[in-house]
Amino acid sequence: MSYLRYVRLIGTMHVSPKSREEVIRTILNEKPHAVAIELDRARFLAMNENRRMTFEDALRFGRKGLINYALAKVEEKLGEEFGMKPGEEMKAAISAAQALGVPLYLIDEDINVILSKIAAAPGREKLLMALEALGIFLPVRLGEPSDPMAEYRLMMVQFQRRYPYLYRVLVEERNEVMARNLISIVENLRLRGIKKPKVIAVVGLGHKPGIEHILDRAKERRFRSPYWTAGVV
Repeated sequence: MSYLRYVRLIGTMHVSPKSREEVIRTILNEKPHAVAIELDRARFLAMNENRRMTFEDALRFGRKGLINYALAKVEEKLGEEFGMKPGEEMKAAISAAQALGVPLYLIDEDINVILSKIAAAPGREKLLMALEALGIFLPVRLGEPSDPMAEYRLMMVQFQRRYPYLYRVLVEERNEVMARNLISIVENLRLRGIKKPKVIAVVGLGHKPGIEHILDRAKERRFRSPYWTAGVV
């Protein structure tokens, strides 16, 4: 049997109000033994404290800071377009876990590791990313915006074609990290005497198929991830 029978993944679009509603409804209805979210400790603390990096802060942190600042601004712009701030679905998962009194786990890779990998991207991909990010801020509207959830899968395919290195770093490698952390969570729950643990994980829609594939292929056996980052909040 695979680990997928213990884990239900909710794939969300980080700037979609529909995702927030689905997260709340699913967690409260399913009543899992644990909730896991696509955050690491640094991003979790920053989100709860509503910390926002300024451009001056980014300059002090150098190349990593500027990359982080640019990505945050892109998400902010998308949030304005679709009516929800980035991270609202993660806050909904946190609140739902607290309401049920179940442990909350942070399963994503450390943000500093991710930023280091992004900084090492090929020059072509960095330039293309900068140009496309600039386009997001241009005040051009071509009719009403489409449903972001319906177009997300196509966006991921296009992203993989244009940015093979960044796709591997931002999607595939993080899928592996999060899947291994979820397996460790399941095993920890079983060690506590829960024979059939139920874990709900809230991740970006682009991560859902890859993580499910890894969990489905992983046979039930105990091992610790070399990338272990999950921890009870």
